[in-house]
Amino acid sequence: MIQKLNIGVMGCASIAERSMIPAIQAVPGVKLVAVASRSIKKAEQFAEKFNCKPIEGYEALLEQSDIDAVYMPLPTGLHHEWIIRSLEAHKHVLAEKSIASNYSSAVQMVELAKNKQLMLMENYMFQYHSQHRFVLDLLKKQAIGDVRIFRADFAFPPLPENNFRYDDQVGGGALMDCAGYTVRAVHFIMGDTFRVKAAHLFMDAKSGTNIYGAAFLDNGNGVSAQVGFGMDHFYKCSYEIWGSKGIITAHRAYTPRPDYSPLVTLEKQDGKHEFQRHPDNHFIGSVNEFVRAISEKDFSKHYHDILLQSKTLEDIRTLSA
Repeated sequence: MIQKLNIGVMGCASIAERSMIPAIQAVPGVKLVAVASRSIKKAEQFAEKFNCKPIEGYEALLEQSDIDAVYMPLPTGLHHEWIIRSLEAHKHVLAEKSIASNYSSAVQMVELAKNKQLMLMENYMFQYHSQHRFVLDLLKKQAIGDVRIFRADFAFPPLPENNFRYDDQVGGGALMDCAGYTVRAVHFIMGDTFRVKAAHLFMDAKSGTNIYGAAFLDNGNGVSAQVGFGMDHFYKCSYEIWGSKGIITAHRAYTPRPDYSPLVTLEKQDGKHEFQRHPDNHFIGSVNEFVRAISEKDFSKHYHDILLQSKTLEDIRTLSA
C-alpha cells in the first residue's frame, strides 16, 4: 500500500462537509491537505473545521505541489473542465456522480487519465456497503433460482427551487442525479451486458430540466432490468431481484447512514425472511477503494465503469427524446 496520499478538496459542497471529508480523515495513510472554494471565506470555514489549509480558487489548488489527489464534489456541469485540468496537473481524481454530462466528455476524461496513468473514479459509494456483498452471496447460492427481472428505484420529494439539480447549466436533472444510482445498481449487481431498449424522461416546464423518468434494459439473454427515478416522488431507495424461486429486496440500497442497519428481505414459497444487516460506512469504503486502486495501479475497472455508466445514461436520454 502507498505510505501516504495527500488529498485536496475542490469545492465546499454539503456532501464533502457531512460525509466525505470525515471519511477521508478516517482512512489511515490519507491526509487532507487543503480545501478550495471560489470564496476564501467559505474555504476558511471548512479549513477551520477540518484543520487544513484554505485555498481561494480551484486553479490555486491544482498548483499545490504537496497534493497527490483531488476529491471533487462540484456539480456535474463543472466536472469536464476541472477533471481535465486536475489530470493535466497530474492529480488523481475522485469525483462525485454523475462524473460526466455526456459520453463524449467521459471518453475524453478517461483517455487523458489513461495517458497520464492516473486514477479516475466516479463516487458511487453505495457499492462499498457490505449489504450488497450479502445480496451477491445470496445470488451466488441460487437463493432465488434463476434471475428473471431486476428492478431499481431511487426518487425523492421536490427540493427547494434554487437547488442546483434544477439547473441544466450545471448538469442538473433527475437523469444526472438519481437515475445514476439505479443504472449503477443494474451493472454492479447484474453485470455489464445490459443495454437500454426503451426510456422516458419527463421535462418540467418551469425548471426546464427532467425531473423524473424510467427505462427498460435487457441483457440479450432473457433477463430484463427496469429502473425508475425522480425528484418529484414519494421517497424510495431500493432494488429488487425477482427470480424463478423467490425475490430479494434491498430496502435502503443507496443512502444508508453509517449508523443505520439496512434491511434485506428474501421472499420464497416458505415465507418471508428478514436480514437486518450491520451498519457500515460506505463513504470510508469508497475512500479505501480509491487508495487501494492508486496503490496497486488498478485503474482499468474504474475507467470501464465510467464509460459504461455514461453511455447508458446517454442512451436513456437519446431514447426518451
